[in-house]
Amino acid sequence: MNPIANEKMVHAYKEMQTIRSFEERLAHEAATTAFVGPLHLYTGAEGSAVGVCMNLDSRDRLYSTHRPHGHCVARGVDIKGLMLEIYGRQGGVCNGKGGSMHLADPDVGLMGANAIVSGAMPLVCGAALSAKTLKTGGVVVGFTGDGGSNQGQFLESLNFASVFKLPAIFVIEDNGFAETTASSWSCAGDHLKRAEGFGMPGRRVDGADVFEVYDAVREAVERARSGEGPTLLHILVERFHPHEEGVSDAMRLPEQLEWAKANRDPIKNLKARMLTSEVITQSALDEIDRNIERVIDQAVIEAKAAPTIPLDQLLTDVYHNYP
Repeated sequence: MNPIANEKMVHAYKEMQTIRSFEERLAHEAATTAFVGPLHLYTGAEGSAVGVCMNLDSRDRLYSTHRPHGHCVARGVDIKGLMLEIYGRQGGVCNGKGGSMHLADPDVGLMGANAIVSGAMPLVCGAALSAKTLKTGGVVVGFTGDGGSNQGQFLESLNFASVFKLPAIFVIEDNGFAETTASSWSCAGDHLKRAEGFGMPGRRVDGADVFEVYDAVREAVERARSGEGPTLLHILVERFHPHEEGVSDAMRLPEQLEWAKANRDPIKNLKARMLTSEVITQSALDEIDRNIERVIDQAVIEAKAAPTIPLDQLLTDVYHNYP
């Protein structure tokens, strides 16, 4: 693994801590206020989103899942616009009509979250084919989960991307459960063997180490930009909340979750690394945390105060009219 510059460590910490604070605040709001719609939180997997997105630039595109907030923050979606959207208010990134699971902000390359499990994978192929045809140099990243990796459209997309040597990176964020079904039971064989079967490299990555993710994605991006085709990354992550807020998490033993929080928290791991190597002081980390909390507090205040969508605008912006 290449040496990591100190400023990259600090940047990664800021991004991951922003995701964590954003999600934990949403968990609190969902438990204590009238909150509309499903909420799938990303807490515990921050190293994956940030490690991926630190390798992307303005040429690149990203497609997310039903658990998209971490990807959105890491890709640069405005925090206020994101909070307004999740609250279903005017001024959100989709003007309050997408909600938590249908977020998009093409201005920063976030092409959409998709509530259909693995539904974005064919779209990844389309965007990657466009990038290759137009010679933009862009790379397209698509996220799915361990459950999504069993969908036919995911496997078809791997085949298509490999046949046409598309600049695509397929990321499986494996948190061990497809809702309540253990991936150890439902996923036959090895994900890396699946990549091999479609003629592309595959790599298993520890999502609790943001810079192991960063390094793996860097190699995949270089391969894609040079015309060598797609890569499959199997990133092992944790999910510190239930599949969805308000549903049972009984399939996991409490001690398993506590062990994961103690040993596989990507933020805790990075913080320990930075403090041990004297990259930053604890007081500086505390100030970063306070600044992040202020931003999120203000975003929640403004989201709660913002107007909802007028009834006569509910059906506008549903379809894009192409010239």
